[in-house]
Formats: sequence, structure tokens, C-alpha cells
Amino acid sequence: MRIGVLAIQGDFAEHIAMLERLGAETTEVRLPRHLDGLDGLIIPGGESTTIGKLAVDFGLLDPLREFGKTHAIWGTCAGAIFLSKDARRSQPLIGIMDITVERNAFGRQVDSFEADLEIAALNPATQPSAPYHAIFIRAPIIESVFGAASVLSTLPDGRIVAAQQGKLLATSFHPELTQDTRFHQYFLSLAR
Repeated sequence: MRIGVLAIQGDFAEHIAMLERLGAETTEVRLPRHLDGLDGLIIPGGESTTIGKLAVDFGLLDPLREFGKTHAIWGTCAGAIFLSKDARRSQPLIGIMDITVERNAFGRQVDSFEADLEIAALNPATQPSAPYHAIFIRAPIIESVFGAASVLSTLPDGRIVAAQQGKLLATSFHPELTQDTRFHQYFLSLAR
């Protein structure tokens, strides 16, 4: 299993460490040729406008769109914005996931928080459900899912914080900042 992590901006090193802990081979992706031979790609948190502008500068937008047609891609926080079809503002997006995202929906850095989430997809049917402790930092909210996308998890108030569309994943939070490997394991299962 060979997984790339988009390494042009954001917290890519933390995703790489988590993947290596799970035994996956990793590659830092900065140019279109770095996508060759990958089974999946993670787009980390960071700043979505900057990620988009750099992706344009490095000629990555169209190669990422093509890659996402047949491979697993997971966007966390800013990566979820970058995957979305609608970020409610003009900025470069891959635009392959049927979600609308609102940037910084919870406020500034000081409004960051943690929450325990119920995510059935992470828990095998044979085990009791264990909540997933999620870390939200200047997090977006997934305003809506449509088309082929579906909701994976919500906050207790019903706001969507994780979605899936086939092999595409989007999370508002940062699984790479926890010790819980279940979300990365789930992504690896999609990339197989």
C-alpha cells in the first residue's frame, strides 16, 4: 500500500507519521509525477486558499481531478474544502466531491475544540461502538451533501463533520493529531 500526502502546505508530516505507524509506504506529493503508482492520497489541513493557489502553480489541479476518478482521496479540514464542489467563495478547488463547505465555520483559532463523535463506519459490527475523539482547529463545516455523497458523522447539534462519496472522504477535523488510528485505517481500506 503506497499512500501520498499532498505536501505543498499544511500538516502533512503528521499524516505521514500516522500512515507509517500503520505500515503504509508514504510519498510526499508536490508535483503531478508524484501521483504515479499511488493507491491513495491525503490532502491535509492547512489553509485551503494557499493549497489551491500552490496546486495551480505546480500544475496539480487537473492531475488531482483525474487521480480522484479512480483512487481514494481524503481531505482533512482545509483538504475537505479543497475536495468540495462548493466552498461558497471563489478559490481553486479540485471540485470532485458532492459537498458544500463553509470555511472557518466555528470561528477563529481560539474557538478550536474537541468532541467525541459517533462514526459507525469506524466500528466493526462485532464490537461495541467506541466514540472517536475529534480535534477541530479553525474547522470548516460540511453544510450539505448531495449527489453521490453521504454523511459519515455529525456533531450532536446535527452539523455535518464527516462525509464519504465512494473512495472520497472529507473530515472537518484532524485525525492525524490524535493517537486513534481508526480513521487512517478506514482510509487505507478504501485505497485497497
